[in-house]
This record gives sequence, structure tokens and C-alpha cells, in this order.
Amino acid sequence: MPESTTLIRKSRIIDGTGNPWQFGDLLLKGDRIDAIAPPGAIPSVNCTEVVDATGLVACPGFIDIQSHSILSLMIDGRCLSKITQGVTTEIMGEAWTPAPVAGRHTDPIENSILPMPISDEWHEKIRSWTSFGDWLRDVEAAGVSPNIGSFLGGGTLRHVGKGMEMGKPSTDELELMRRTMADAMEDGAFGVSYALIYPPDSYTDTDELIEICKVVSRHNGIYITHMRSESDKLFEGLEEALTIGRCADLPVEIYHLKASGTANWHRMPSTIARIEEARAQGLDVTADMYPYDASGTGLSSLLPTWTAADGQFFASLEQPAVRARIRAEMFEAAGNKKRPTTRGGAEGVIPVGLHREENSAYVGMNLAQIAAARDQDWLDCAIDLLRSEGQRIGTIFLSISEDNLRSQLPLPWIKIATDAAGLDPTWAAELGPTHPRAYGTYPRVLGKYVREQRLLTLEDAVRKMTGAVADRLGLRQRGHLRTGHFADVVLFDPLTIGDRATFAASHQLSAGVQDVWVNGERVLRRGEHTGAFPGRFVKRE
Repeated sequence: MPESTTLIRKSRIIDGTGNPWQFGDLLLKGDRIDAIAPPGAIPSVNCTEVVDATGLVACPGFIDIQSHSILSLMIDGRCLSKITQGVTTEIMGEAWTPAPVAGRHTDPIENSILPMPISDEWHEKIRSWTSFGDWLRDVEAAGVSPNIGSFLGGGTLRHVGKGMEMGKPSTDELELMRRTMADAMEDGAFGVSYALIYPPDSYTDTDELIEICKVVSRHNGIYITHMRSESDKLFEGLEEALTIGRCADLPVEIYHLKASGTANWHRMPSTIARIEEARAQGLDVTADMYPYDASGTGLSSLLPTWTAADGQFFASLEQPAVRARIRAEMFEAAGNKKRPTTRGGAEGVIPVGLHREENSAYVGMNLAQIAAARDQDWLDCAIDLLRSEGQRIGTIFLSISEDNLRSQLPLPWIKIATDAAGLDPTWAAELGPTHPRAYGTYPRVLGKYVREQRLLTLEDAVRKMTGAVADRLGLRQRGHLRTGHFADVVLFDPLTIGDRATFAASHQLSAGVQDVWVNGERVLRRGEHTGAFPGRFVKRE
């Protein structure tokens, strides 16, 4: 059977390098880009399909370096909220991966920081994943629309060696973690990813991180980090990341760079200057970000990380002595202002992941309003909500400065990422509200910050979503429109592209992306998903 050929005609081609756009035609043959030529130079005879792209931009598919689609892809392989943004490759692994099942990491779903209701069939498969690659190979075989790849979750790695215990690992525990890391690198991991505000990652000290990263370095991988602090100890968190890069001799990528909390917004210029100083000194450090002035994580992140020691988080909240200790640390420590560091304090903390019927009256309210309704202060209210729900409670934190976003976006070493899962409004709405970044990250940059505010050029914005990410990950045949590269291609309308999802109505697909091809197969046709699943397990080359 002859290979399928698609001719995309008269598009404005942006190749992912940052070079100026040019008018031209693209020929896709099989899973590759077969030719790029001036308009009309490629004959249409024998082409399976000819697509008129007049007025549209053709660019490489976007590569999300911080995806949380691990479980959502097991629910729905279409990855609709990402595909409709133009995402063709999902890179996962922040803190947690379901594989390998090894050492003390025996129930991966229980340890997931983003629980979703997957089937019993998938749960059984997960329990059998003794190697890192087992997971991605099985998901590829089941059928997914985007390409998939991952870092090894640092929390998973720590769990393999030491479970949820605090403290330094023994010699044997550290050696088990080293071997597990090496095996994952050989199996296709891009490196290791720690989220150092979440247990058990937060129980890992700098020396342990360096030892693990030395293994990653020997395999030419990357250390990617949600730093230990993005707020009052932002500078210390950054210095730790830079120290790890220097001592382990490997590149450092910083997840969702931000100065979190109004009291810390002034720290961003110094943070940028310190990263640029480190780069000038020869340290390969870069970062990514999402274009929203609010973050999203668990309500549980308000509490000290020691509360989750030994896997006893919810049990510990039932103990009066633990509650008293939390209050002493958070309210009585020197300099503590007794309020969350968001815009408006507790008013800037919005729990959106409430599922229990007893808490249904609080949906749509912020933490200050809920506390007032319960006649409590915000800390007691947060603890009691967590006790009631028995889960981390997805929460929006109004904690980021729009001015800082605008200063970060044009930086040449910044990339774009969602920090979100791929969702479909038809089933995801039943899980409750979510952060709009799941639906709108890339179109928001292209619509708001490129077309409307002209903060950066269209070519540079595309580079931050494609070529810069591919180069960082070592995906040498993706992320650029070049002859011979894999045909991950997006067509979008630069006049209409934009986000629709909001914090009030989060489950809204974005607008403006018309067609998407993954490995030469069309997964989005005139804005509608085709049902195709051509995604592949991608690895560092």
C-alpha cells in the first residue's frame, strides 16, 4: 500500500527556529516531511489530500515539557484539550511516574499527586510495570493521539528507595535509587524530575539530589525541577538548583519559573539576573512557564511537608498535637504574617477540587469565604476541609504578578509549558473545575501576548513552544519544520487563535487551531478530532 501524502498549500511557514516566516508549501509523506518549497512548486498529482492553508500559519507541533497527562491518557487517548491547542508531544514525569514498580514503590496510584478514576484494567497493568519503559510502551500500544515521553519522577525514585520516610537514605537505599535511575535512562527517560515542595521529594536533601543527578549526567540527561521554594526562599531554591547542575555536571531546567506571593514579586528581577549570570559563567540553565497570574496545586501544599511523613498525612491531621504544631510553625514563627501569601491572603486561595456532598455549598467560594461560613480561621478551615475530603483538594492560588509574566515571556531561555493534563470537557467537567492552563496555554500566548500585546514576535513564541523544547530534550527530528523530520504539524489562524477557558469556566476548548498532524496522520481536521491515535513513545536521541 503506497504511503499517504498530504500537500499543505500557501501557508505562512514558521519553522520553529525563530527565523522569519515565509510563504510556502509542505508535503507530508508517510510519517515525515518530504518537501518544503515555494508556493506552487510541489505538484499535487498523486497526493492523497491537498489542504488549502491560505491565511493560516503552518508550524511544528507544540511540545509540552510539563504535562500531567499520565492518568488522563489512560482515560482518553485523544488528549483533546492539548491537541486542540496544537500540542503534538506530551512530556510527563514531574515528581511522579507510575513506573517502575520496584523497591517500596508498590502501589503507584496511591502515591499519585493527581488522582483520576482509571479503570481496573489499567490499574492491573500499572502493577506489572517493573521498568520505566513498560508504562510508555503500554500506553503507546493502547493508542494515543500525541507523542509521549517522560522524565523519571524524583518522588517515585525516592519512594522506590525509602518510601515516605524522612531523612537520608542508607547506603543500600541510595544504591537502589542509583540503579533504578540508570535503568530508567537506558529505557528512555529524559532525566530526573523533582518537585521539591511535595513529599517525598521534599525529604530529599541536596547531597542526595547531586548523587542521583550524577547518574543522569553519565547518560546525558537533564535535571528538571520544581524548586524547593518559589516564594520567600526563592533565591535559596534557585541556588540549590544551580549547585546541583554544577556539582553533577548536567543541564538544569526550572519548571514554571515564578515569584509566588505578593511579598515576593520584587524578587523576580534578581532571579532573572542570577540565571543570566549563571549562564554567562557556563552553566546550562533554562526555564519554562505558563501564561497565567495564578498557580494551581493542592490545598495540602499550605501545610508543612513533615505532615505527610511515613504516608500518614490524613491520619496525622486527626491528632491534636499535630494540629497544634502546624499552628505554632505557621502562626507563631518569627515574621509570619498569619495569612497565605496570595493576593488578598485567604481570599486568593480558591479550592476547586471539592468532591464530598458535605462540602458542595463551598464550591465557587474562596478560603476566606468558606472559613467565615464555618466560623473558623483559614488554617483550621483548610485542615478540616482536607480531613473531610481525604484528598489533596485541587486549588487555585492567586499568587503571580502579571508584570513578572510580561518580563519573563520574552527572555530567550524561557519556554512555554502547561503544567496540566489533557482533558475533554464532556467528562472532565464531572471532576470539577480545573486551572484554565489545561485548555488555553499555547493559544493564550499566541493570542494575548503576541497578537494583542505584541510582547514577542510570532516566530519567537513558536520557537519557545517547539524548536527550543525539542533541542532541550534532544528530540533532534521533531520541533522544526525540516525535510526528513517527523511530520508533527499544526495549522492555526493567527487572527483568531486564543484561549477561552477561564478560572470561572475552565472546561472550554481553545480557538484558532484548525488542523494537526502527528507523525503524518491527521488528528484534528477543521477543529474536530479525527479519532486517530498515531502517537509514539519518544526518547532522547
